[in-house]
Amino acid sequence: MPSSVPAYAASSATSPLAPFAIERRDPGPHDLVIDIDYCGICHTDLHLVRDEWSHSRYPIVPGHEIVGRVVAAGSEVTSWKVGERAGVGCFVDSCRRCEPCRDGEEQFCLEGMVTTYNGTERGTKKTTYGGYSKRIVVDEHYVLRVPKGLDPAAAAPLLCAGITTYSPLKRFGAAPGRRVAVLGLGGLGHMGVKYARALGAEVTVLSHSARKREDALRLGAHEFVVTEDPGSLAKHAGRFDLVLDTVSAPHAYGPYLDLLRRDGTMAIVGVPPRPEPLAASSLITNRRRLVGSLIGGIRETQEMLDFSVRHGLAADIERIAIADVNAAYDRLARGDVRYRFVIDLATLS
Repeated sequence: MPSSVPAYAASSATSPLAPFAIERRDPGPHDLVIDIDYCGICHTDLHLVRDEWSHSRYPIVPGHEIVGRVVAAGSEVTSWKVGERAGVGCFVDSCRRCEPCRDGEEQFCLEGMVTTYNGTERGTKKTTYGGYSKRIVVDEHYVLRVPKGLDPAAAAPLLCAGITTYSPLKRFGAAPGRRVAVLGLGGLGHMGVKYARALGAEVTVLSHSARKREDALRLGAHEFVVTEDPGSLAKHAGRFDLVLDTVSAPHAYGPYLDLLRRDGTMAIVGVPPRPEPLAASSLITNRRRLVGSLIGGIRETQEMLDFSVRHGLAADIERIAIADVNAAYDRLARGDVRYRFVIDLATLS
């Protein structure tokens, strides 16, 4: 029979997160049962809890930056042992048959990936519940190995913020001899700086906030540009090979496309609340490209975790008790976090 698990859930778009009990399925032959130690708070959690994207399903248990330990395994699991450190990211299933799935790009599954929460389980049609809970049951194919040497709390945000920035930086050429600009220094941007520097690029942070200069340099940036200073962007026109846009607030793309060299790329990973107009000339000039990127598949996410431990990289976090989650949401909405909240699930009884 399914087991009852303590969790925190929102019952509506205007309700605070509060104690709630959910049911987790019994493990199937290929499932792992994971006791959750830490779960990061992603800005997506805030959007979905408050139904800002108009597709939230209540009650909703957020959380897709999960690190814990395996406590049980299905009868056909051979590659995992009880006690091993495990991670669960943004999705927990996909069709496994389509071209993207076969290519290890499950996030682009043609039938739709099953998101870790606010999704629909394949077969049962039940709503998925996330990591603001004590336990989760996931097919072994969608579970990541968290390497020894990574602080498990600081590793949790890598399952979303880490792969969201690592993937486009690798794909679009952050490397020695290349100039990368990271637009925005928040939960995503701070990881973008770390990965771009570790990949060998020359890194510049673009931020509207002058107070983040010291942090940007500490995180590995070579240069810091205050975007609101008059003429600051014009000074860097045509300079960069890659601009990583992590900003989710409304902003025009054109001024940042103008920073690109010939054949440069601007990769969008932030999700502003409304469409932004774009002049064709911003792309035609110097044959620039504007692309988007969505997390990464299981294979690439594991690559990112292994890269992180080799280079000593993890998120800058503020660890909180589950009882403080609503205050953390309010602070997140104000941008008052440097740079990721992580819930200690030992505080959930």
